[in-house]
Amino acid sequence: MNKGIVATWQQTRLFCIPYLILLCACLAIKLIFTRHDIYFAVNAWHPAWADTLFPYITDLGNGWTIVVLSAILVLFNYRIAFLMSTTYGVTSILAQVLKFIFDAPRPKLYFKEEISKLHFVKGIDILSTHSFPSGHTVTAFSTALLITYLCKNKNWGVLLLFVSALIGFSRMYLSEHFFEDVVGGSVIGVIVAIAWVAWIDRKKFLHTSTWNKGLLMRR
Repeated sequence: MNKGIVATWQQTRLFCIPYLILLCACLAIKLIFTRHDIYFAVNAWHPAWADTLFPYITDLGNGWTIVVLSAILVLFNYRIAFLMSTTYGVTSILAQVLKFIFDAPRPKLYFKEEISKLHFVKGIDILSTHSFPSGHTVTAFSTALLITYLCKNKNWGVLLLFVSALIGFSRMYLSEHFFEDVVGGSVIGVIVAIAWVAWIDRKKFLHTSTWNKGLLMRR
């Protein structure tokens, strides 16, 4: 196995091991229940506080969140900003390509004959196509893995996994995606992020003194 991948796995294992356990649980759920069962189990639960909260949680997986975060990081550390922006770029491009390849219907279109049964959160623009994979989930899991990789305290990996899983759940709660879209998105995010970071962060230029400064630390 590539030494870079082994090193990246070791540095993110407190994220990856709990993630693998969660993934196994998700696969078990998929084997036991149908798409219809899972979707309507989630959609049937819609307290007012969740309708208010989940639109904000889902925005954490928005690409613009990562763009803004990367721009802020440029002020302090070019390497970290570069890793953040390129990891997002690589994973999001792949996600968009897969969306157009699969061209899968989203819940609004898939359940068009039962649309009166669906609960939609007010103020949310509900899309109809390009459901697989969930781009927000890809971004959430790839970014969470990268932050775990960069953190000195690897225990943050557990909290980051919880946050990324919450973002994934928000995509189902808001009826933007199916369970399969979210689980698939998480797998894509984790695998591609590990591969990308394992390759790119071994480049010598990223570990020079110049790249470990930022705009506010040029001297």
